[in-house]
Amino acid sequence: MGLFDKLRNEFIDIIEWTDNTTDTIMWKFPRYQNEIKMNAKLTVRESQVAVFMNEGAIADVFMPGMYTLQTQNMPILATLKGWKYGFDSPFKADVFFVNTKQFVNQKWGTKNPIMLRDAEFGPVRLRAFGNYAFKVNDAGKFVKEIAGTNQEFTVDEINEQLRNLAVTRGMDAIAESKIPVLDLASQYDEVSKIVTDKIKPEFNEIGLELTKFLIENVSLPPEVEAALDKRSSMGIIGNMGAFTQFQAANALTDAAQNPNGGMMGSLMGAGMGMGMGAGMANQMNNAMQQPQTFNPNTPPPVPQAAQYFVAVNGAQTGPFAIQQLQAMVSNGQLSRQTLVWKQGMAAWAAAETEKELSVLFGAVPPPIA
Repeated sequence: MGLFDKLRNEFIDIIEWTDNTTDTIMWKFPRYQNEIKMNAKLTVRESQVAVFMNEGAIADVFMPGMYTLQTQNMPILATLKGWKYGFDSPFKADVFFVNTKQFVNQKWGTKNPIMLRDAEFGPVRLRAFGNYAFKVNDAGKFVKEIAGTNQEFTVDEINEQLRNLAVTRGMDAIAESKIPVLDLASQYDEVSKIVTDKIKPEFNEIGLELTKFLIENVSLPPEVEAALDKRSSMGIIGNMGAFTQFQAANALTDAAQNPNGGMMGSLMGAGMGMGMGAGMANQMNNAMQQPQTFNPNTPPPVPQAAQYFVAVNGAQTGPFAIQQLQAMVSNGQLSRQTLVWKQGMAAWAAAETEKELSVLFGAVPPPIA
């Protein structure tokens, strides 16, 4: 430092800090050899606190206002220095300005999924993220515990520690709350309050106050979300058998309305859908039936109507009931030469060769000449 700088610093008697940043928590006032003139003017603006430190110990703390530095308004420093009868010469002290405004929109989030035990799904892995806000509520404690003698201390220097604290304690609080995973999204406010109460004391230990803690999202792994989507879809569909019949009926209607372009495709889709529905119905019927002994006084079961498979473009569709085959004949989807097969037949045969199917074609008027 040059002679001019030395002389300029010795004659400066205004101590203040005009903060032009958005992330500075603490700033040390520069002074040559830390010498401050008695009767110097100290200006502490709103959202600031000035901390005087002497020989490594915190002396006086000045709240917002304008002060003329004299022994009477520096009682602790005067006691430490032994100024019993006043003192007018320059004295040495470190002056730290601490920003007491809120530092908002600080991000937090889980780097890796956190394993929790859910009452409905068992062990699940969760990810969560959000933001929080904090401010200094005890400048002396913050300087002593965190900032130390740094010339400047910013949010970035402590954000990682606060973020880890928020994630660790926050996820612990979520687990202890026993709120079901599916209900978390509807209770973000309640969970945020639980987390805030959990981690506030640890912020206070270093002179900080947690003013806001918000949860923006809690999510499950993609494969679990996909499984939940399928489960929701099944719940919306409801009766699977009725849904399958509905799809098959729609496919037949589409085929009748578009006989040239999509008839075969729609017919095959209808057959597959009805086949799945019939298969599920048969399985349920078989499961419900119990072995029965022959009783001559009990009439035998009513014979079930025959169902036929239909060959369409070399592909097997069906089985179809007689009523469905009647509709297919009427729509031109089933002709006399169409190959059909039912249980008990040795091979595929033309529809007109089956007695119970041949009558279906007699009910169809011949083409207009």
